[in-house]
Amino acid sequence: MSKVLIIGAGGVGTVVAHKCALNSSVFTEIMLASRTVSKCDRIAAEIKEMHGVSIQTAKVDADEVPELVALIRSFGPKMVINVALPYQDLTIMDACLETGVHYLDTANYEPKDVAKFEYSWQWAYQERFKAAGLMAVLGCGFDPGVTQVFTAYANKHHFDEMHYLDIIDCNAGDHGKAFATNFNPEINIREITQPGRYWENGEWVEIPAMSIHKAIDYPNIGEKESYVLYHEELESLVKNFPTIKRARFWMTFGQAYITHLQVLENVGMTSIAPIKFQGMDIVPLEFLKAVLPAPESLGENYTGQTSIGCQIKGIKDGKDKTYYVWNNCHHAEAYKEVKSQAVSYTTGVPAMIGAMLMLTNAEWMKPGVYNVEELNPDPFMDLLNIHGLPWNEQIDGVLPHEY
Repeated sequence: MSKVLIIGAGGVGTVVAHKCALNSSVFTEIMLASRTVSKCDRIAAEIKEMHGVSIQTAKVDADEVPELVALIRSFGPKMVINVALPYQDLTIMDACLETGVHYLDTANYEPKDVAKFEYSWQWAYQERFKAAGLMAVLGCGFDPGVTQVFTAYANKHHFDEMHYLDIIDCNAGDHGKAFATNFNPEINIREITQPGRYWENGEWVEIPAMSIHKAIDYPNIGEKESYVLYHEELESLVKNFPTIKRARFWMTFGQAYITHLQVLENVGMTSIAPIKFQGMDIVPLEFLKAVLPAPESLGENYTGQTSIGCQIKGIKDGKDKTYYVWNNCHHAEAYKEVKSQAVSYTTGVPAMIGAMLMLTNAEWMKPGVYNVEELNPDPFMDLLNIHGLPWNEQIDGVLPHEY
């Protein structure tokens, strides 16, 4: 039906390539491109061996618009799935505009030299994409992504007004490493070492990093200490659902992880400011990334599961109502299917689903720049159940938060 170009060959790119290959009736030709083409070739060989599907590979520097434009023109895809680094979102969007192809990503733009992420840079592309008759879908992973679909689904089917939203994210897996991050170490550490923020009564409340925490009970996992972080989907959710009085994002961290991170932070290894070393400028966090295990290497022998969901309180027919919707994903099952751990799987599968809907569902294809909660959640929810991320719901249960 359509050619698709996937840019990025890390853990998430691996999952997206596998899942597109498993749906070759929609993604009839697939190209996987990265700065390191050997990574693409390894994934392509794996896909051929496991699924009997051939995909093409290419080398591209996603920081360079002319390189991206040349690759897009030579391959001729209908859309680009961007699972490269968030620093590269704008160059890839520029290349899509220049070549007339649609765009989807899983994480919002942030400048490389400032640990700050917000949607303003990408929302500014709205009129250019609309005028070009092209669509850009932002943040179509799990969180961001499915958490926004969950919220939109709750708003559509369960509430007249949503008042309180808590997104809760638990990885209860064990990869056997002393310290490792489940997605790009540079992005992960930048995110969690910044001050936390949450939305309350019409304004952002900033808190010291990791300063608010409590135990939350996760389905089939149990209680895990969970910390309030700022997460990008909060920005678009409170904009698109203005009845929300408070919105927070919680993520679990084990004590060993926090201890390692504190030590690394104390000795300057999480800094993004360049330092001189043997006559060269190096960024400590980039060096740390180079010595930590690559997220795509963690899948084999990874045990346990993730649990990510939305806990919402609001009003329906004049009465208080609570709603909890979530997915649990097993690391071992993800590895068996696509040679990846569950954190990459839960991000890569929704990216494939979003691309599939853009290519096959008229409701999901319209010019402009959109966050996923602005689109009909129902077909997305249906496809989650089909493609490996089945969801569960609990209506009017007791939620572990103060309101």
